[in-house]
Amino acid sequence: MKPSQIAAHALPALAGSIVWLATTVCAAQDVFPTRPINVVTHASPGGGTDATARAMLLGARSALGVSMAVVPKTGGSGIVAMNYVNNRPRDGYTVMAITPTHLFAIARGQGPLTIDDLVGVVRATDDPLVVMVRQDSDVKSLNDLIELGRRRSIKWGSAQIGGIDHVAGAILAQVAATQLSVVPFSGGGEIVTNLMGGNIDAAALNLTEALGQIQRGDFRALAVMAKERLALIPDVPTTVELGYDVVYSTIRGYVVLKGVPEDRIQTLESGMLAGMRQEAYQSYLRGSGLDSSGIAGREVWNAQIQRLYVDARQAMIDLGIIEEE
Repeated sequence: MKPSQIAAHALPALAGSIVWLATTVCAAQDVFPTRPINVVTHASPGGGTDATARAMLLGARSALGVSMAVVPKTGGSGIVAMNYVNNRPRDGYTVMAITPTHLFAIARGQGPLTIDDLVGVVRATDDPLVVMVRQDSDVKSLNDLIELGRRRSIKWGSAQIGGIDHVAGAILAQVAATQLSVVPFSGGGEIVTNLMGGNIDAAALNLTEALGQIQRGDFRALAVMAKERLALIPDVPTTVELGYDVVYSTIRGYVVLKGVPEDRIQTLESGMLAGMRQEAYQSYLRGSGLDSSGIAGREVWNAQIQRLYVDARQAMIDLGIIEEE
């Protein structure tokens, strides 16, 4: 056989090999995930968002079959975290933990993202805020705190200016006709430390952040900012019971940014939900005074993100933080 005939004979086999190789490479590229996934948080270690993320990852790692790590990017009411995530590839390997604080920042026009950039993956908790003071404080009830604010401004600890705990306190002060001065910190862990140290008068914290201090008798819970009492602190009244229709909850969930492939979002959703169904996460919820009703998939979570954003804008309009368009 002549060389030209050999080459002609080999071409179909060679072409088939190239097609097979290309198909194999594409299939390998479509497999997700194949490397570690980062979950970016905005709060300091020790806070509720950090604790929730770490508990969720215990099960999600095994469900998704890859390593997953919490990456704290603190500061700026979530803006630092949003900037970081916005500069990462939109490939599903970077997930962002969000709370209403991020939505307040977006509503103020701060940071690089709009509400349409957020694509919900799963919701992890619905954690009502609890107004609390040090156990040795002269303030024995929510009404005592309100009266204190009428004599002098209450030093109120907040994770960020313009965040949910700031707005919750400001709305309560507005409704109760009292005075409040916000003292900002980088997260719930720092608020706990400064409330313990007497550097602030009061704060609205989640049970995930301060249950231990309440149970040990370091903090006194005055009111739950919800319509119903919490099972772990059943003697603590709600703001609604006390005549103040001020209801605020730190709802924690996970998002990716618009542009992440749909199939990868579905994989993240199923893996993270499976992880949260495991006993490690369920035990975390029970120990925090919560239950699995806060867990939800992307359809419910996406709809809630949109509602929370609208509510955040309205609250800031009511407080004069932003102007109505």
